[in-house]
Amino acid sequence: MDEFEAHRPHLHAVATRILGSRAEADDALQEAWIRVERADTSDVENIGGWLTTVVSRVCLTMLDARKRRREEALEAGRLPDPIVTRADEAAPDPESEALAADAVGAALLVVLETLQPAERLAFVLHDVFGVPFEDIALIVDRSPAAARQLASRARRRVQGADRHAPTADRQVVEAFLAAARDGDFEGLIAVLDPEVVLRADDGSGAVRIVEGARAVATRARSGARTGRVAHPAIVDGTAGFVATEAGVPVALLAFTVVDGRIAAIDALEGPARLAELALEDVVAA
Repeated sequence: MDEFEAHRPHLHAVATRILGSRAEADDALQEAWIRVERADTSDVENIGGWLTTVVSRVCLTMLDARKRRREEALEAGRLPDPIVTRADEAAPDPESEALAADAVGAALLVVLETLQPAERLAFVLHDVFGVPFEDIALIVDRSPAAARQLASRARRRVQGADRHAPTADRQVVEAFLAAARDGDFEGLIAVLDPEVVLRADDGSGAVRIVEGARAVATRARSGARTGRVAHPAIVDGTAGFVATEAGVPVALLAFTVVDGRIAAIDALEGPARLAELALEDVVAA
């Protein structure tokens, strides 16, 4: 329909900010188009608002599915396979720069990933796009007051987040790596959140969890290997690295950095586990 195409740039921006992925936003708009094409819009007075609602509901379904996939993967004893790209390929194009220019740019995506789907949607729709809570309530199937609370909880999580986090996060990760290599326990403690959580998956069918800065620092220091080469990478949109031995990937670490400290580390370990991922381009010289 012509109205959908006229509103496509706005709808794509909404989906991208909610989902944190331009590719997933494309999928969301495709699904929304199918729903819109089948719908009777003769009684719709505000077509732009209605289309935003349709796209937002599709995005909410996708966020719920993403959360379930992660929970199912953890229950099955493995971390979800991440999307990994070279760090030097992460320079944003003009559209990405525009997306990162407002309150829900790339710097906040790490924080948004910690939110429940309904919280994330309510925050993005209201604080970025100014959608009234009465409309958000219909999307998340809550009362307007409950929708306001969802956004408020999300807002508290993102307040103070560094808008330049992609660069700052990389610096924190590099500091962690240097401290681990040097066996610098205090240096590791300095970059770890006191309640940091490490989740490690070596493909054995059980995800090992280590909690607390001292325990994670101890493991990082003891696990440092001479002869390993660390290749900076972007893992699911956040700073990370791939470690190789003799050119073979043996470990992949993804970091969640909040307020300048590492709050979570997801580690995939072992050549067999890493062989399941396409990392050749990431570790290429």
